[in-house]
Amino acid sequence: MILGKIAGCAGCIVGLSLVAAAPGDWPSWRGPSAQGSVSSGRFPERWSADSVTWKAELPGKGTSTPVVADGRIYLTSPLAGQDAFIAFDLQGHKLWETPVGPLADPRHRTLGSSCNASPATDGQAIYAQFKSGHFAAVSLDGKVLWKVDLTERFGAEKLYWDSGTSPLIAGDSVILSRLHDGESWVAAFDRKSGELRWKVARNFVVPAENNNGYATPLRIDHAGKPAVVIWGADHLTAHALDDGRALWTAGGFNPAATGYWPAIASPVLSGNTVLVPVGRDDRPNQAHCYGIRLGGSGDVSQTHRSWERHDVGVFVAAPAVADGRAYLLRHRGEVVCMDPTTGKTLWTGTLPKATAPYYASPVVANGILYAAREDGVVFAARVVPQFEILSENPMGERIIASPVPATDRLILRGDHHLFCIASKPR
Repeated sequence: MILGKIAGCAGCIVGLSLVAAAPGDWPSWRGPSAQGSVSSGRFPERWSADSVTWKAELPGKGTSTPVVADGRIYLTSPLAGQDAFIAFDLQGHKLWETPVGPLADPRHRTLGSSCNASPATDGQAIYAQFKSGHFAAVSLDGKVLWKVDLTERFGAEKLYWDSGTSPLIAGDSVILSRLHDGESWVAAFDRKSGELRWKVARNFVVPAENNNGYATPLRIDHAGKPAVVIWGADHLTAHALDDGRALWTAGGFNPAATGYWPAIASPVLSGNTVLVPVGRDDRPNQAHCYGIRLGGSGDVSQTHRSWERHDVGVFVAAPAVADGRAYLLRHRGEVVCMDPTTGKTLWTGTLPKATAPYYASPVVANGILYAAREDGVVFAARVVPQFEILSENPMGERIIASPVPATDRLILRGDHHLFCIASKPR
């Protein structure tokens, strides 16, 4: 996903949604575990744009990542000047399309769209927010269940770029965060009705643009109770799911007070550690990573920092975790495999160089890492036990959305088409 994406005790369950996903589903932007990975299934190792299982034309350029549930693919897209939800089956047939209101033109017209934030589904409805401020839920057959105008209710979102924070489904709530150059907040909306359950302010004094947030909330447990963690404005904060109260805060990620570090890449949880990408990898020596240990209360900036790295980091692409290893896709194609508990590098690899960078986040599907470059070339690489490039697959159009491995297929969303590549029998 592009510009406009803790608390607990030892032994807590992290990285899991409160909504169970069926095998093969990919119900939210970073998948069933919120780690950008699946550990089983058969997935393609090589293909071409002419040999895909199917491709379907899309009505507009959206950069949101599709989700998959119960044999259907759901995504958001511009549709005749409207923000819309669209559904396909796994054979590529369009099932329905539902507009929810006039779109807002993106600020970054090359990379962005009105539909940057990815949808999420609980198997009963699909939820999404849009740059326009529309925040809606639709049923599995495309009926609008409820709609909230965030702009009308809370004012315009003041971001340098385009809205990109995806909703998080947790319990009976859908969690949204709005971190921008204005009153920033975290809020919970009732899944069934869209009614506001709670909203808490989240404001920090930080250098220019650092208060802009595009990262997606994460669900964790805190002392046996559900909580959510938010990254942005140079701080990591945990909030109780029942009322939004702050549980703890970690800061100190930007001691030099460097400006223009918006929180774009979302953090990822592994065991009792949250890996936090800080800064930006598109500029020399401005990309860092931190490991924050779960637990504590109040200010845990010093007590719960397990490790820090100032020689490696990412810009937009969120890290993935699979089988206890973290994978960072750097802006120009270097892949770094790390131990998320210690922060130590296990190996590094490099994808073929090009002028185009990586905005899509990587995914790992049963030992294969997929990385989509902006120019539409998608790489498949084996990552266990070491890095081995399997294929380079040009799709013929720009790709900003993250790849989706689901139901033994790879789903890709480009500027103009939705692609499906099924694994070949072995």
